[in-house]
Amino acid sequence: MLALVAGRGGLPAAVVQSLDAAPLVCSLQGNTPDTLSVDVVFRIETLGSFLHDLIDRGVTDVCFCGGVSRPNVDPSLIDARTAPLVPRLAAVLAGGEDSALRVIIDVFEEAGLRVRGAHDLAPDLLPRTGVATVARATAGIETQIELADRVLAEQSEQDLGQACVIRGSDVIAREDTRGTDAMLADLAEPYPGPDIPLDPFQFAVEKVGEALDLAADWLSGPVAEARAQAEGGILFKAPKPGQDRRVDLPTIGPTTAMRAAEAGLDGIVIQAGGVIVLDVPQVVRILDAMGMFLWVR
Repeated sequence: MLALVAGRGGLPAAVVQSLDAAPLVCSLQGNTPDTLSVDVVFRIETLGSFLHDLIDRGVTDVCFCGGVSRPNVDPSLIDARTAPLVPRLAAVLAGGEDSALRVIIDVFEEAGLRVRGAHDLAPDLLPRTGVATVARATAGIETQIELADRVLAEQSEQDLGQACVIRGSDVIAREDTRGTDAMLADLAEPYPGPDIPLDPFQFAVEKVGEALDLAADWLSGPVAEARAQAEGGILFKAPKPGQDRRVDLPTIGPTTAMRAAEAGLDGIVIQAGGVIVLDVPQVVRILDAMGMFLWVR
């Protein structure tokens, strides 16, 4: 039996849709999944009891997916089964992201659970190698990628993010704890409207409401002007060197594509086999509409 420890974002639901049998959906308190019904909510202060409960339920495998914020710990709530884990959990809360994930994996495996990667359960989330868009990579792309590789190696040493933005020979943005979309938003002319559940590029054919009308204005107005003035560049995203790919595999999706368009970039380059792409058709439609490329390299 599989337990899915689900956080925010679209990845947990995408994994569930790929499974033949429904998993036990669990969430750390304060990190409720966006679209899934949760079976078990647990606290970090009762992690030992949560692990015991999983074993009692017949869980053999566990998958971590989705965004999770570091919790605030109330020492008075630590129970007897969790007390032996306190020194290691303290290291998790004090350390960097990579070291924290390694400790969590160890704790779950020592309890007898097998940790599975989201891409292992849903392999179609990893796109095929090649250029998926009409537009192709720009001249000089290899030089920019070489620089991006070096930047990610530096960020890995500092336990930082898995993405950066390169424009020519310059590093203009590095991912921090807020994530890729927030990094791109710092460079962008933001889309001012609500979330769009439908394809924003069908607005010319389907008059589907105010949200899509606003998206049309956004694409033809501020973003078009920003792209005309921008100097191009790429979003590069890949796993950190030596990263355990069973947890926190880099992910992009339609929002990432929209933010990259807002930032005036030429395209997106991701490492083949190392980056999950949510809703590939929608990502490609967005990038094609903006004359941008997606290279799975």
